[in-house]
Amino acid sequence: MSKSPYYAPQGGLPPQTQLLTDRAMFTDAYAVIPRGTMTDIVTSNLPLWDNTRAWVIARPMSGFAESFSHYITEVSPGGGSQKPELDPRAQGVVFVVEGTCQITIEGATHTLNEGGYAFLPAGCDWQLRNLSDAPVRFHWVRKAYDAVPGIDAPEAFVTNEKDVSPNAMPDTDGKWATTRFVEPDDMRHDMHVNIVTFEPGAVIPFAETHVMEHGLYVLEGKAVYRLNQDWVEVEAGDYMWLRAFCPQACYAGGPGRFRYLLYKDVNRHMKLG
Repeated sequence: MSKSPYYAPQGGLPPQTQLLTDRAMFTDAYAVIPRGTMTDIVTSNLPLWDNTRAWVIARPMSGFAESFSHYITEVSPGGGSQKPELDPRAQGVVFVVEGTCQITIEGATHTLNEGGYAFLPAGCDWQLRNLSDAPVRFHWVRKAYDAVPGIDAPEAFVTNEKDVSPNAMPDTDGKWATTRFVEPDDMRHDMHVNIVTFEPGAVIPFAETHVMEHGLYVLEGKAVYRLNQDWVEVEAGDYMWLRAFCPQACYAGGPGRFRYLLYKDVNRHMKLG
């Protein structure tokens, strides 16, 4: 089997000889969860899922993620769920980073390989099984859908990252690009889960400060990332949460590409009260 281009946690535990020093940080403005913290003892089981465990790397709570939850889910051979989502308000995105699974949406079955992406609207009927002989690992991002009268709800779709052309950011010579699975002006959608790619030496050349909440999982490479007032080293397998208006910037020093899976909430009025 060829090596996946995306980093996925494997579990296990560090040796008793390892020092406790790490890059984990939790602040009012941002959090960094390094890949080394994603061990066996921090996984969670999910109801109505067989042979499955999940690293929960974001969940709605005071002082942390407000609008979404984010799991890295590992399903062993023969595992999966016939009723994976118990909240009828929850929409979801599944993005496969290692292995293969079958996902059935409203009776239509699709195979998701590495890079496979499925959007699952709130209330849709779906199931997921691992029929292969190796574990499958995927990101599962969930958000309660914010319906708007007069705007249709979005439909389910399945694709693969390799079939979606990245959009270069203006005036960057293609060094900073975003793979968008949903068009930004499609008002049916109130969340985007995209992939951002920086070529070696590329930067976010200003401190982005905006209303969108972010979750960033590093799929590949390394960089230094500006989070509020701090510059933090991050690498493949690390996770960052940024609250709304947390200043951010990036310098991807190389030697390879720096890529991350990005969540943000979009296209809705700000709730008052």
